Amino acid sequence: MNKTVLPYYAKLAFVLVSLLCIGYIAIIGKELLAPLVFSFLFAMLLLPMARFLENKCRIPRGGAAMISVILFTAFIALIIYLVGSQMGTLSEDIPKIKEQFTNITDQLHRWLVNEFHINVNQQINTVKKEANAAGASVIGSAFLSLSSIVLFLVFIFIYTFFVLFYRKILIGFLLKAFGTDSEVLVFDVAEQIQYIMKKYISGLFLEMLTVCIIVFGILTILGIKYALLLALITGIFNLVPYVGIFTAMAIGTTLTLGTSGPAKAIEVAAAIVGVHLVDSNIIMPRIVGSKVRLNALIVVLGVVVGEMVWDISGMFLSIPVLAIVKIIFDRVNDLKPWGLLLGDQTEYAESVIANVEQQDTTENPEDDKREQQHDEI
Repeated sequence: MNKTVLPYYAKLAFVLVSLLCIGYIAIIGKELLAPLVFSFLFAMLLLPMARFLENKCRIPRGGAAMISVILFTAFIALIIYLVGSQMGTLSEDIPKIKEQFTNITDQLHRWLVNEFHINVNQQINTVKKEANAAGASVIGSAFLSLSSIVLFLVFIFIYTFFVLFYRKILIGFLLKAFGTDSEVLVFDVAEQIQYIMKKYISGLFLEMLTVCIIVFGILTILGIKYALLLALITGIFNLVPYVGIFTAMAIGTTLTLGTSGPAKAIEVAAAIVGVHLVDSNIIMPRIVGSKVRLNALIVVLGVVVGEMVWDISGMFLSIPVLAIVKIIFDRVNDLKPWGLLLGDQTEYAESVIANVEQQDTTENPEDDKREQQHDEI
């Protein structure tokens, strides 16, 4: 029986409808899907450890999965402890920071009075009114955010354990769902996703550690207070492409402005930007490599859409999810053009264009001659 070949606009309509459906499901299922996607990524990272414990140490699958998750949880808890201990030390300097910001605010008030003739008392009353109105809501939202983050992390670790424990069932489901004719394709996609995500996530952790060490060394040489805290913040936020480094710079300069003054704040901003340039051009390509080959436009759009759909967690997940989508697109014939759109294979795209132009030249020499004359004119 002959297969029905759909025109391109029909295929495009199916793809767009599928993307809309997936986006809608992602929005309404945010509380369930966000920790589940994190757990899949962490399970890929922990899979070699779980296999080692199963095969070499002869530990049952459940025990191996539990030990892997516990060790990973201990590593995350160590990072949280370091950040928390530094934040505890920072609390001792809160009165000094308040005094510094009060002086800066007074200077700003005087400048506004001199330049725009705005009454200082009017400015202060407006600020106090807004602060009192927002104070209760800020405290309540902060408490809810903290509790939701703790619950979010608990579900991530629970899901990670179950993904490691039931990974054979998940692979069997994919094989049954796509039929026996697609066994090779399913195994190929699964192996590629596992390999690339393992390299990418482990590379990100190594990059985070490298950036932390470099920033800590530079800030220590500059004599910046709370150098370790700012280094940890920079390393963690650097995991979010483009947006994270500017957020870390804003936090670092604000904190330094309150503890050491404007000159040191400028030095911190320059140091973080310099480390980011080195990271983008040297550290990131060497450590993470070209495993996740996405072009910069898609990365920026992915971060923005991820934040719109899943907030901060969506910003962290945008790059791995896009990389998985690209792997699938590159191995399905009808979706290969979309894989080319997501990637940064400029040379391959140029070769495709050159082949098409060569075919057009061969088939229509008169049109090519006419086009050449038009270019000369």
